[in-house]
Amino acid sequence: MTHISRKDFLKHSLLLAGYLASVPALAHAGKSKKNLLLRSSWQVENIGDIGHTPGVLALIEKYLPHVQVRLWPDSVKSGVEEMLLARFPKLKIIKTAEDKQKAISECDFFLHGSGPSLVGRHELKLWKEKTGKPYGIYGITFPGNYGFQAEDATFNPLDMELFNHAAFTYFRDSVSLEFAKKHGARCKIMGFCPDGAFAVDVRNDKAADVFLEAHGLETGKFVCVIPQLRFSPWWEIPSKQLPVNQEKHARNEKMKEHDNLPIRQAIIEVVRQTDLKVLIVPENETQIRIGKEMLYDALPEDVKTRVIWRDSYWLTDEAVSTYARSAGLFGLEMHSPIMCIALGVPAIVCRFTEQTSKGYMWQDIGLKEWLFDMDTKEDVERIVPTVLNMVKNPTASKEKVKKAQKLVAQYQRDTMKILGESLKA
Repeated sequence: MTHISRKDFLKHSLLLAGYLASVPALAHAGKSKKNLLLRSSWQVENIGDIGHTPGVLALIEKYLPHVQVRLWPDSVKSGVEEMLLARFPKLKIIKTAEDKQKAISECDFFLHGSGPSLVGRHELKLWKEKTGKPYGIYGITFPGNYGFQAEDATFNPLDMELFNHAAFTYFRDSVSLEFAKKHGARCKIMGFCPDGAFAVDVRNDKAADVFLEAHGLETGKFVCVIPQLRFSPWWEIPSKQLPVNQEKHARNEKMKEHDNLPIRQAIIEVVRQTDLKVLIVPENETQIRIGKEMLYDALPEDVKTRVIWRDSYWLTDEAVSTYARSAGLFGLEMHSPIMCIALGVPAIVCRFTEQTSKGYMWQDIGLKEWLFDMDTKEDVERIVPTVLNMVKNPTASKEKVKKAQKLVAQYQRDTMKILGESLKA
């Protein structure tokens, strides 16, 4: 599978070149002071889930500056609300039932933000049935099942109905797009759209600088690494109050060494073959423990002297500021690499089936060489040499990133143009 070209994007969207050429300037489209209801912010225990929201907000701010946004979140606790308002002071966040009713009544358009699936389907259904006003879906994976296999994947029939009545339906990976089309998605405007987190620009430079200085990490002289298990063990987080999923736990235990061993080997070789240090970081709260057990504790003593294990969770703004100072990132997660590419920082993604098809967006933006399937022996064997090549050849690596950035930016412009038109309608 190759990345989706802009030509293919236009084809999937069923838009003729003449139509795009006739679209007015976005700033003009926004002068009607439209109100947009953004359904996003799915959880606060994962900096990627947090990142969807400021990313989409930044795109709207850039391309549709006169549009007023209200955020309908699942959660903005644990400092996330403060982080969002520091960057977007005019943002209105829905907190009460009264706020929801008012937003449904007053907003002109409902935008479902990026996510692992159509997370907000029930709220979208409510909007459709009660208002009849337009809505759009911006960068989701579908169907989003863990352990996704095309031949046996299931989905909620409501999703297809909502897709087909949307002003536009965009998927964040080509596998999701093709699956939806195969199973009946017929939205007039439908295509690929990079995850909203590609536009994240929240920063906390002060916190990042304090941490890096305390651990002797210099800008450009360290790489970041993220561990993971087949299934995030959310039951380990007390606030979620979840029972242990024995089936998922068993799968995690069976595969944890297989999956994290190549990452650990790459750490060892980076330390022994370069002058770089390594910072082990979490994308979600459970990975703090995983990083210590699967990566740091198992390292040779001579390597540990140049490896730092971050023992606390952080928010997206501090993570972005840290990644911006790094020489690159590799590991078993998706959204930290997304943030890195947005910053111009090289990043490698290692994925497995349990993470759904979201990893294929790396191919879709031209980074196939930096995408690895942990269930493919040949891919696993290439991880260490590819990591070394990435960090030893920073100029070539950054050129690769620039090409991906350019492609992502084009998709962002095109899709925001469509959102502007949909708001006018």
